[in-house]
Amino acid sequence: MANILVVDDEMGIRELLSEILSDEGHAIQLAENAQQAREARAQGAPDLVLLDIWMPDTDGVTLLKEWQRDGLLTMPVIMMSGHATIDTAVEATRIGALNFLEKPIALQKLLKAVQAGLTRAQETVRAPALAPRPVVAAQPEETPSAAGVGFAAPNPAAGITVRGGATVAGADNHMFNLSFDLPLREARDAFERMYFEHHLGREGGSMTRVAEKTGLERTHLYRKLKQLGVEPGKLAKKNA
Repeated sequence: MANILVVDDEMGIRELLSEILSDEGHAIQLAENAQQAREARAQGAPDLVLLDIWMPDTDGVTLLKEWQRDGLLTMPVIMMSGHATIDTAVEATRIGALNFLEKPIALQKLLKAVQAGLTRAQETVRAPALAPRPVVAAQPEETPSAAGVGFAAPNPAAGITVRGGATVAGADNHMFNLSFDLPLREARDAFERMYFEHHLGREGGSMTRVAEKTGLERTHLYRKLKQLGVEPGKLAKKNA
């Protein structure tokens, strides 16, 4: 899962991209103008930025120049526009943008560009760590995998079982079971359901605090909970 910042002044575009990328398993942060994008970047570099060119306060190319000038262009940036010229796209690429997508954005082009950007980000992170790691002798409590790599034996106090599935302790030590035999999408939905139920339980059902904890806008949080069949009201009463 990657953290992706979507910057676009059109609400419909923001919500559409958020829904598509969330369904792919990514965590999405939204900004409707350059100032909100600056604030989001100041909190930490996302794994990828989707940046609209034409915005009312500061256009995307100018913001890209700011990040490049200030040494903040440390993440892949994909520019988006429905009105930009080829010269604008070339300029953005010259400044440091990884790619350019023309609106309306085709789904497959979007997913392909995002995947390429995330791959580039991972390669950049791995690049300095090419030196071989020292070999550490396996301890008695470690169990070798089929590939010969040691994994520490599970700690029963942690509430996590390695083989066949996982048991995770949530709010108030409530135990959640997750089977590794599920199809990926079902397993992801099950984990997200546990994740949100855990935070809702800890925050007494407060959508505002859960939105802050999870980094989601309240509108997207409501949509995600409805999709997963999680009912905040019932959890709040249960934990009252």
